[in-house]
Amino acid sequence: MTDFEKYIQRYLDLVPSENWVGELKISGKQTLEIYGKLSEEHGNFAYAEGKWTLKTLLQHLIDTEKVFAYRALRFSRKDQSLVSGFDEESWADNSYAETRTLKSLIKEFKLTRKLSIKFFKTLPAEALQLIGIVNGNEIKVETIGKLTVGHNLHHLNIIKERYLPSF
Repeated sequence: MTDFEKYIQRYLDLVPSENWVGELKISGKQTLEIYGKLSEEHGNFAYAEGKWTLKTLLQHLIDTEKVFAYRALRFSRKDQSLVSGFDEESWADNSYAETRTLKSLIKEFKLTRKLSIKFFKTLPAEALQLIGIVNGNEIKVETIGKLTVGHNLHHLNIIKERYLPSF
């Protein structure tokens, strides 16, 4: 198993069922449920110095989902161009999440998730099996969809463990 495979496996292991498109819906609802209960003040909370605020974390989920969907779109269209990775810390530092309202971030997350679900649901089985290269690593379109779920669940676990107990 490569380092890349080990890295993504931690996310894939969090996907609770083989119906990963259904899990996209469920994890989206869970995210919206948590964020819907937060005040604007809570959105600006970080559990420790140097950690992301809840707003920045939500923006990270949005950004990452868009990147994943873009990769899946390219590969599903048989685009074999090499795709690079992205620096999540730099993206978070430059996301402007702190200048936005929590409500606007929630709305964007909801729209982004709806688009992801619609996109993945419409792909034929053969497109889900197509492979592309990200940062020098091969990955299937279907695996990218599953990673979207696992990545979301990973961060929901962090929110529940490290953020919510503080208030």
